[in-house]
Amino acid sequence: MSSSKRRARIVKSLRMAGGVASVRDLADRLQVSESTIRRDLTLLDRDGELIRTYGGAALSLRTSAGAAAEVAVGEEPFDVAASHDMALKEAMAARAAELVADDSVVVLDIGTSTPLIARRLRGRPVTVITSNVAVLDELRTDDTVRLVMLGGILRRNYQSMVGSLTETALRQISADVLFLSCTGVRVGGHVVDDMAIEAPIKQAMIEVADRVVLVAAATKFPGTGSLRLCSLADVDVLVTTAGADPRTLDLCRQAGGKVITA
Repeated sequence: MSSSKRRARIVKSLRMAGGVASVRDLADRLQVSESTIRRDLTLLDRDGELIRTYGGAALSLRTSAGAAAEVAVGEEPFDVAASHDMALKEAMAARAAELVADDSVVVLDIGTSTPLIARRLRGRPVTVITSNVAVLDELRTDDTVRLVMLGGILRRNYQSMVGSLTETALRQISADVLFLSCTGVRVGGHVVDDMAIEAPIKQAMIEVADRVVLVAAATKFPGTGSLRLCSLADVDVLVTTAGADPRTLDLCRQAGGKVITA
């Protein structure tokens, strides 16, 4: 069995085991040595396809409404996701950047819309904190923006830093505003995501920011996802596009949030 097929079987075995398995269990199932499994888990963890734990591994789950869990290895690559609805994302990014005052400390979330916001902050006297590698690519040559990258495990397929190191770094942060992304906004007002490995980081970002700006196109009403990030009551500004569910927008306004349609 090739190493790539073996690693695919490891991910499949984790999925069948409910998302968690020990090195010994995986070695028994695949009929290989525990040292081989440990090497494979290290590589899969490095690529963001699972989370290495003491004595085993935990699967990063991607859950879609009405469907079974899918593993992160099947996630749409960042470049592909970034190409969807580009005009809508550009319009939202332009409105979002208008909310940033000079000398602000800005947190930019994982996702495909936040790099476009970063592009519009070039040349501005602001501090940008992020775990989004695509944001780094936008700002790495800018001498005016102070850029702070959060450490962690690199998820190459989605250009982001994740894991306990990222969460620990966020606990040291105090920010003026967070630009938050999500995979869905439910009718009841819950802001959700579908990637277990990213949800704790997003939640930590919410905690350290004075203001939360949710950037969510109309296609994300209700969107997908079962992992609750926050409520619309926790959102200060919602930047969206035409066609977003009016009842959900009213919930945001009733909770004191401002709605901006790009």
